[in-house]
Amino acid sequence: MFEGTFLTLLPPVIAIALALITKEVYSSLFIGIVCGGLLYSGFHPVEAIEHIFVDGMIAQLSDAWNVGILIFLVILGGMVMLMNRAGGSAAFGRWSVEHVKTKVGAEVATIVLGMLIFIDDYFNCLTVGSVMRPLTDKHSISREKLAYLIDATAAPICIIAPISSWAAAVTGFVDGVNGLTLFIRAIPYNFYAILTIVMMLTLSIGKFDFGPMALAEKKMLMEAKAMRRVDGDPSITGAEDQPNPPVSEKGRVIHLVLPILALIACCVVGMIYTGGFFEGASFVDAFSASDASVGLVYGSVVALIFTILFYLATRVMSFKDCMNAIPEGFKSMVPAILILTFAWTLKAMTDSLGAAEYVAGLVDNVAERGALMSLLPAFVFIIAVFLAFATGTSWGTFGILIPIVVKVFGGNMGNELMIIAISACMAGAVCGDHCSPISDTTIMASAGADCDHIRHVSTQLPYAITAAVLSFIMYVVTGFIRNWMICLPLGVAITIAVLLFRRGGEKETTA
Repeated sequence: MFEGTFLTLLPPVIAIALALITKEVYSSLFIGIVCGGLLYSGFHPVEAIEHIFVDGMIAQLSDAWNVGILIFLVILGGMVMLMNRAGGSAAFGRWSVEHVKTKVGAEVATIVLGMLIFIDDYFNCLTVGSVMRPLTDKHSISREKLAYLIDATAAPICIIAPISSWAAAVTGFVDGVNGLTLFIRAIPYNFYAILTIVMMLTLSIGKFDFGPMALAEKKMLMEAKAMRRVDGDPSITGAEDQPNPPVSEKGRVIHLVLPILALIACCVVGMIYTGGFFEGASFVDAFSASDASVGLVYGSVVALIFTILFYLATRVMSFKDCMNAIPEGFKSMVPAILILTFAWTLKAMTDSLGAAEYVAGLVDNVAERGALMSLLPAFVFIIAVFLAFATGTSWGTFGILIPIVVKVFGGNMGNELMIIAISACMAGAVCGDHCSPISDTTIMASAGADCDHIRHVSTQLPYAITAAVLSFIMYVVTGFIRNWMICLPLGVAITIAVLLFRRGGEKETTA
């Protein structure tokens, strides 16, 4: 009844609006899901319930990819708790206090670590959060700021890294041309990803924030001062949210670093294994053909076993303590799992209403207007932002828009405008995903930073919108100039100038 109309995007819009207004994500997502079920069934209650739970929630929890991500979450939660209980996080906190003396150093270290873990965004979010939380707590960096740094070095880094699960996904959506070559050529035009990195570094090195993030940072600083007066230094165990957690006093930095390195190595091997590397495929081809969900499960399971054996061998934990820590880690991931389940179900409702076809029609209409071809990248960027924001998925946006863009240009790799439009699609998808409260990456960043999800979204939004507006302007300019060597430095310079201007405005307001 409502297929092919703007109402196909109504359920996620309702869910997102309610989440931002009420600051409560679970009920907001569920109301959006119910709205989608009612629209699909023509407001027939029985059919709506069947569609929501059978075609939606149960189908999503039966999907192999989704189940793999949930297993990876549970295992990673167990590993994080093991590292906390073994004293590895506390030891890293003590070490980092000695070597990272300033708040700027802590923020830059978080950004650098996020850039180094470019294999997969889920892996990035949870690993960076668990490793850097003790350090950022020690330097009175708010959980909201940590969540932003994690989120902004997850998808934005993965989408400009040729060897990542995101590169593999993008190349899989391109038919008739060399997907990896297209991806690499599109990197210098990915303004949102690059300008987001520039923003993070400028804000951190410049020692300023704006909007709700500035308030969160001030609140954290006041709380830290009060805590030091009462209790001395804040906790750096990384497990302060657990009731009287038994943290080993034998833990050393190696008990955090070695499991993390093992996890990275095992996940990389797991991913290329699923892509046929050990059957003769090249490393690049194996990564392009990999199943990230299954590969991450393989890698995390092996890393978990290695971690337990390592802790037993070094006698920092007993076998019983290891087994008790794993379900505690599972419990810590329950909120993220519940939000992910609701977000996936909401996406299923949106898909069943034909949102993909509706958006594809919008792009085709723009592309048919020859006079607007130079503005096509800017239009594609805006459509990708809206679609990813409403559906909470970058990869789904890639799957809808990239084939359309390739078709519009006939797969002509010599046409620079096609490369720019493909990059605009990827940038817009990451931007919408970055802003959306129902995005799985945003949810993971909240979980990794141990930050309230809606607070993370509301504090991050002004930063993401700033980068989005600047990216849109650059896509308008680039559609006519079509030379990244001119446009990219221009975009970086404009971003730094806008932030410095904003900093001056904040100082005047404070004064």
